[in-house]
Amino acid sequence: MSEAQLQPAEAPPGLLVELHGVEKSYPSPAGGPAAPVLLGVDLHVAPGESLAIVGASGSGKSTLLNIIGTLDSPSAGRVRLCGADPAALGERELAALRSREIGFIFQLHHLLPQCTALENVLVPTLAAGRAGRREAPEARARRLLERVGLGKRLGYRPGQLSGGERQRVAVVRALINQPKLLLADEPTGALDRASAQNLGQLLIELNGEERVTLIVGTHSIELAQRMKRVYELRDGRLEPVL
Repeated sequence: MSEAQLQPAEAPPGLLVELHGVEKSYPSPAGGPAAPVLLGVDLHVAPGESLAIVGASGSGKSTLLNIIGTLDSPSAGRVRLCGADPAALGERELAALRSREIGFIFQLHHLLPQCTALENVLVPTLAAGRAGRREAPEARARRLLERVGLGKRLGYRPGQLSGGERQRVAVVRALINQPKLLLADEPTGALDRASAQNLGQLLIELNGEERVTLIVGTHSIELAQRMKRVYELRDGRLEPVL
């Protein structure tokens, strides 16, 4: 095989996320060989797309999302996010990239119990700059909370909200800084079926309305099928689901 054939294929221009040969292994607690989780993952994601990553528990979905979101770094391979190379950035630059360009949603909402829904949504704005904002943070927070059906719950604390309502607050919090990329790790995993269906539909609608790229890691085939593309992570490799 020639050297040219060994080079990764050129990615299409204008991509938001690029992964080339990404590998991840974790040290064995017993001092044995490192445990491989990802084995050469390639992925290209364009602005505005929606895609799901499915796979069994422990298959590496969260690890992959954390690498895409710069919360973790690969053991090998290359990552580009919003045109930047996270490996070339210092901690402060990396934190600024995350704050400016990425919104995170997790299975557990991680809302501050002492803060109201509105206050929880505004927390990420405290560390973010105002450059490039199209909308004042509080006005945007109120508008989005109204959009997700929580306009009358602005002053409620998490303990006064249902599970589905808390997760909707978490969605708005993830969107408050107008990110380009929204990463959702099992966002419906702790919800009942009806709330999960409503949240899945909401994510798809906001994907279009907010023009945000959506990547979801999920066990739910029903949620995955709402996305434009579906991939399965199995044995450390990412394959499209036809």
